[in-house]
Amino acid sequence: MREMNADEIVFVVDDDLSVLDSLTVLLETAGYRVVAYNSAKEFLSEPVGDNGCLILDLNMPEMNGLELQACLARSERILPVILVTGFAEVGTAVESMKLGAYDVLEKPYDDEQLLSVIADAMAKGRKERQKASVQRQAASRLSGLSERERQVLDLVVEGSASKVIAHELGISRRTVEIHRAKIMRKAEVQNTAELVRLAKESAAS
Repeated sequence: MREMNADEIVFVVDDDLSVLDSLTVLLETAGYRVVAYNSAKEFLSEPVGDNGCLILDLNMPEMNGLELQACLARSERILPVILVTGFAEVGTAVESMKLGAYDVLEKPYDDEQLLSVIADAMAKGRKERQKASVQRQAASRLSGLSERERQVLDLVVEGSASKVIAHELGISRRTVEIHRAKIMRKAEVQNTAELVRLAKESAAS
């Protein structure tokens, strides 16, 4: 059984209205919420969230699927893209994957194949959004560190002992311990292991 979240949406962008209608019926029958757009520019003109995935036709007038995908990549939005093309073209698939597409499907595709790819793309999106949320929270908790505290933290993350940190920064070991205590209080952690994990989460790409 496919995992679904009530707030997740399958966005569909295709200039063929019959395709939009048939996809909407298929996806709604499968239990998905669907929002359809007749062009890439129409999609970009509306403030849509990242809670779901995007089924994107390659060949569209004014702005094609790859161009829309490039726009999304530049905005760093977490919205897994499934690019649909009416013909097999290796170069298109490679370019789309470079832009971060989850998958590239060739028309005509099997309905169950599409539904399976959508379910996997949704799962990927959930994981990436959770990871981004953790990273934002970690960065927020460390944002109040002073420059010296940040220097101490960087060395702690490298595994340096207080004595080594003191020598490296030209300060006393006692001062290092004071900085460590302040860092842990600001970061809201109980021990060095938690602090290191938080710092790595903050720096994660």
